[in-house]
Amino acid sequence: MSALPATGPATTAAARPRAGGRTYLLLARLLVLAAAIAGWQLGTTAAGNPYFLPPAQIASGMYHRWFDGPASHLWLTADATANLLPSLGRMLSGWAIAAVAGVALGVAIGRLPLLADLAESLVHFGRAVPPPALVPVFLFVFKIGTPMEVAAIIFGVIWPVLVNSIDGARHVDAGYTETARAFRLPPAQRLTRVILPGAAPKICAGLRLSLALALVMMIISEFAGSTNGIGNEMLTAQSTFDISLMWQVIGLLGVLGIVLNALFAVAERRVLAWQRAPRATS
Repeated sequence: MSALPATGPATTAAARPRAGGRTYLLLARLLVLAAAIAGWQLGTTAAGNPYFLPPAQIASGMYHRWFDGPASHLWLTADATANLLPSLGRMLSGWAIAAVAGVALGVAIGRLPLLADLAESLVHFGRAVPPPALVPVFLFVFKIGTPMEVAAIIFGVIWPVLVNSIDGARHVDAGYTETARAFRLPPAQRLTRVILPGAAPKICAGLRLSLALALVMMIISEFAGSTNGIGNEMLTAQSTFDISLMWQVIGLLGVLGIVLNALFAVAERRVLAWQRAPRATS
């Protein structure tokens, strides 16, 4: 009982430097970002090249094109509703399907040696095929439309999830699995309480990488066969030499990448919170 009061202040004191360190790191990142944008602004303004626009002009164009709508539509314009939302819907749908399928197949292959012997050569063959090379195949099978685009996104992003899930499930600490067997946990509980938590860091790494690839595959699939979407807008901008719209799409993709990565980081910290707790205690 006497040790309990000393633990609280010690833990609080240890947490303060970590919180301060995170604040300083965030400020440093913001300063670096601000310096990069300022340098970009000054450089493009001084150059006066019509093909390289300053970020202030790009941001203004992005705002008026996509985010200057009424409050009743969440400030989204008609262009955003017609192009941005369909693109995000296809990207997130393809990524979610690839995530579920990749984790399920990866854990099965990682934990079942016979299945690994049968399937690993197919996995390595599939991941070696460049996803853009199969876009014409998906276009032939599904025709122009959302099914083709979602199929292309799924094929392009499933491999990081699958390979990381295989590796994570295969290298779960043997002590944990033996303990689960000793306590005679049913297979379902061994999966949810031992194997998936043990493989979670690798799985999350694959999911993070696949989320970035989903943005790339979204644009590639919309280049090949789509009547709407921000990829289709960029293709139209290139064909009509609309340099401003082209840079606006590039800027929007960069912002989407930052936002999606930040949201995933928040979810990942919650999922892997059990890993940081022992480290903080030690």
